[in-house]
Formats: sequence, structure tokens, C-alpha cells
Amino acid sequence: MYLNKAFVYGNLTRDPEVRSLPSGVQVTSFSVATNRVWKDKEGAKQESVEYHNIVVFGRQAETSAQYLSKGSSVLIEGRLQTRSWEADGVKKYRTEIVADRVQFGPRSGGAVSSGGAKKAPVAKKADKEALETIEYPDEEINPDDIPF
Repeated sequence: MYLNKAFVYGNLTRDPEVRSLPSGVQVTSFSVATNRVWKDKEGAKQESVEYHNIVVFGRQAETSAQYLSKGSSVLIEGRLQTRSWEADGVKKYRTEIVADRVQFGPRSGGAVSSGGAKKAPVAKKADKEALETIEYPDEEINPDDIPF
């Protein structure tokens, strides 16, 4: 059995671009950035960023283009696909994630982005204080201390 599955959670690096296939099916493409932070052997903080090309088809393409914009958080579930074409006698390749599922992340400030829709009501200060939050420890976790 073979498996081709990709999960990516990150932020859009640009606004989605919408096109239509000759059959009328909508296609939306955008790029998602993910970052990784770790400490090297000397204890210095290191960071790297990866950029992922995303392609969405059909109804999800329409809603993605409508509700997502640059900076939006998104969870993508899909499969990897590499396309190739020839331009000016040079063979070019592009690896993309073809999305099966697109899940929108939280909105910043509780408002709808530049889609032109109404803004959501802002929570009252008392409501914000009533929310319970998880306090995470600041110390470094040693993998040897994990029991499994």
C-alpha cells in the first residue's frame, strides 16, 4: 500500500489567485509559509521557513478565494503532486499540494478580512477575562524525560 498525504498549517504569503478551467471548474492557488524553531548544539535559537504551493479545485476553491487573504492562517490536507513543463527549451518542475480539505484558521481581531463582509462583534472585556488559558512552562523539555 502506498500513501501520499500532506498536512500543512501556516499563513498565506499572498492573496489567493482564482482561475477557471475550460470545463468551468474553479481553481485557486496560493502559497503557505511554515516555520520551524529549534536550538542548536550551542543553545542558539535557529529558525527556518518553508514555502508550500497549494492548489484547490471546485467549491473549496471558491470559498478559499472568498475568505482567505495574505496572512490568514490555514490548515491544508492534501496530496503532493509534481508538474513539469517546458519553457524556452528548459524543462521546469513545480511541486504542489493539491488540497482535499481546507480549514480556515482563527481570524485576527475577530473581523472578516478584505472580503467586504460585515465585521463580527468584538467580545466584551468581561468575556475575555472569563476565558481560561493554559499556562505553559518556560523550561526546556528534555526528550529523555518522556516515558515513551
